This record gives sequence, C-alpha cells and structure tokens, in this order.
Amino acid sequence: MNLIHSKSRTDRLYYPLFLDISDKPCLVVGGGRTAERKVRILLKFNGAVRVVSPVISPVLEKLVEKGKISLIAREYTESDLDGIALVFAATNSETVNIRIRRDAAVRNILVNVVDNPVLCDFIVPSIIKKDPILIAISTSGTAPLLSRKLRKELAGQITKNYVRYARIIGNFRKFLISTIPNKTTRMAILKEIARMDVNEVTQMGLDNLKNKFLEPKR
Repeated sequence: MNLIHSKSRTDRLYYPLFLDISDKPCLVVGGGRTAERKVRILLKFNGAVRVVSPVISPVLEKLVEKGKISLIAREYTESDLDGIALVFAATNSETVNIRIRRDAAVRNILVNVVDNPVLCDFIVPSIIKKDPILIAISTSGTAPLLSRKLRKELAGQITKNYVRYARIIGNFRKFLISTIPNKTTRMAILKEIARMDVNEVTQMGLDNLKNKFLEPKR
C-alpha cells in the first residue's frame, strides 16, 4: 500500500461522510494539547476513546479519572491498533506519527496524522452541532482559518427555532412512515411541508401538523 499519497493537497477530493462512532474503539496516540482536541471531539460523538502516551496533560488525566477515556501509559506499539476503528496520530514526534500511519495502513485502518495532511486518510471539519442539526464545514484542508470563520458566521444563523423545526419534522416523518405505507403520498406531504415557513411549522407544532396533513389523507 502506498503510504504517501500521490496527489497534492489541492488535488484531493474528499468524500463527505457522517460516521456513527458510538462505542467504537478510537485510538489517540499522544498526550498533549493536540491529543486533547482529538479526544474532546471523539467524546462529543460517543466514541470509545483509548489514549496511548507515557505522559498526558492534566485535562486528559481528569478524563481518565472520570472513566471517560482509557489510558495505556507507555510508548506506542503496533499492537495498540488491535480492534481499533479510527486512529489519530497526535504525538510531537514526526517519526512516531509516520510509524503509526504505516502500521494503520497495513491494517486498513483510517488514520489522521496531525500537522501532516498528506498522510491523512481523513480530515476533521469545523463543526456546528445543535442537536439534531449537524453541519460540517471544510476547505479540504487548504484554509482551516476560513473553515473556523464560516463556522462562527453560520452558527449564529442556526437559531433555536431551526432546532425545534428539525425535531418537529423528524418526529412527524417517523409518524408518517408508521401511518402511511405509500411512499409517494408521504413524499407529497413532506414536500408540502417543506414549502411552509419555519416559523409557521414551529408555531403549529407536531400535533397540529398531524391533524392538518394526515387526517384528510387516511
């Protein structure tokens, strides 16, 4: 397997993917500030995080004490990859990070290598998370500062009303699927709702939506 990608950073075409990592074993090798950031994002999405490092930051120590993450307090070895779904090479040693990347490649495990995008199988986007709304923003690694800027600008536009709208529509869709077996009919109803204003939907609420769209169509 070729460990160094032939394409340059600007030639890369990333496939956007929302991945369920709930309870999946995710390995972070490293114990400093960069490792902290990787651990935080993994925990936010319920990953089962394992850290390998002889020394870790106070923040990571507290997470270990609380049982939020597990720790292997030693230097990295290849066997640390056993059963791992995702790997983050976040040490301060380029040599170690490259070795992690090589070991992961042999096992076909996706790896993110900090400060070395050429060696990364995936990059982590800037994220806006307001359940159930999740927006990922990326410039394909070319301008991370712009990604963060866009995140800040867009985050302010995702108001509580949008969050409520998403929850109402999500619950209505589930109810619709359980109530109307005909897919064409369901899609027609959802398209009609999509033409409604966000405020109108949130003011109506779930029960009124059911009454408006389902009762006449049964």
